[in-house]
Amino acid sequence: MTAPAHRYPAAASSVGIGWRHPHYAALLEQQPALDFIEVHSENFFAPGGAAGALLKQARAHYPVSLHGVGLSLGSAEGLDPWHLDQLARLVAEIEPVRVSDHAAFARGTVDGRLRHAADLLPLPLSQAALQVLCDNVQRVQDRLRRAIAVENISACVQWADADMDEPAFLLELSRRSGCTLLVDVNNAYVNAMNAQRRGEVPDALATARRWIDAIAAAPVAELHLAGHDDTGTLVIDDHGSPVCDAVWSLYRHAIDRLGPVPTLIEWDTALPAFDVLLEEVARARHHAAQIPTRQLEPA
Repeated sequence: MTAPAHRYPAAASSVGIGWRHPHYAALLEQQPALDFIEVHSENFFAPGGAAGALLKQARAHYPVSLHGVGLSLGSAEGLDPWHLDQLARLVAEIEPVRVSDHAAFARGTVDGRLRHAADLLPLPLSQAALQVLCDNVQRVQDRLRRAIAVENISACVQWADADMDEPAFLLELSRRSGCTLLVDVNNAYVNAMNAQRRGEVPDALATARRWIDAIAAAPVAELHLAGHDDTGTLVIDDHGSPVCDAVWSLYRHAIDRLGPVPTLIEWDTALPAFDVLLEEVARARHHAAQIPTRQLEPA
């Protein structure tokens, strides 16, 4: 017997913003119609204090997504126990709607010393790197007693040797570990733009669309949208400008392929007035509403 196809509605109703320090007061005073907010986990690791009190206040009005930048999930050195302790405490306290971090590494041994790169460094798309990532993700999930979402990064460099492409790598991670995926639409486009500038692909947008097409819908828990800087030789994912037309186009393609996935407007540098962020939320809802109701075939 063939399983029935599943319909999903035309609009992605769940859209949120990254809640950053300059907008703390505006959010709490205005309480705009947002479906969730995201904060960087590490900014709230200190127990108590003003930051913690503000997050609890916001949590009373909005679901909170905890997005980390420091777990170093792909590090062969393993996880930092202190970091995981603080994250576990914060998760227990806030009860977030989602917990996420990146398919990247930041910790490694250099000249016999364990160092932190203060950046999200790309992983080799190899079986060995995949196993390290799976093991670390599983340790986090065992500690938090929940699945986490793992995000694709923008990568300025690539490893020479690869056993698979990035979508296959991420899908295999999800299959082995049970984690979900956070698909950063802007990162997929930035990587394709840099590949085009290196002469590796003829069309960045078409390349990014194929990247989205290779991702299965089932494990995708969240989408990220952001701006980037394409004025130099290298396209930089700086989260410092509005979402560009090409990324909006790719977003429409993503939700047509993946369904109405919760979507975040991510703006971290050169922060605008709070109303500008809310305008980006309205744009995301508008673009999602253009996607007609369709059927998803069962996996």
